Amino acid sequence: MTRLNINGNAVSVDVPPDTPLLWTLRDELGLTGTKFGCGMALCGACTVHLDGTATRSCVTPISAAEGKKVTTIEGIGTTPVGRRVEAAWRSLNVPQCGYCQSGQIMQAAGLLAKTPKPTDRDIDEAMAGNICRCGTYQRIRAAIKAAAGGA
Repeated sequence: MTRLNINGNAVSVDVPPDTPLLWTLRDELGLTGTKFGCGMALCGACTVHLDGTATRSCVTPISAAEGKKVTTIEGIGTTPVGRRVEAAWRSLNVPQCGYCQSGQIMQAAGLLAKTPKPTDRDIDEAMAGNICRCGTYQRIRAAIKAAAGGA
């Protein structure tokens, strides 16, 4: 049995320790906002926070999450930064198809938690591993700046 703290809630799951966190969240706990994209930590669709750090859940074994605070897209809005990011995303109509957006939001919230006033370079570096097939990168950048209070 693995004990986890997911979005502020204590949960226990009975899965092998090498089970990816992504599949535990989606299949065992019903938190389907975190998406599967590539399975190799290359696209960012599966991004969650472990102790506040943006992490690719598709390659993170559940054993690595034990004893850490896991925040998913379902819980990011409970944080001040998460609320600002979500509001900026809505205000600027960032999503097109929306599939990658939970990972984009989680990555952006992680950036702003560590760098409250990011430069364009900071944004480029932080968001480089998150792929949007629809190409909403300009709206993503604008939303990050808005959430930071700069636009």
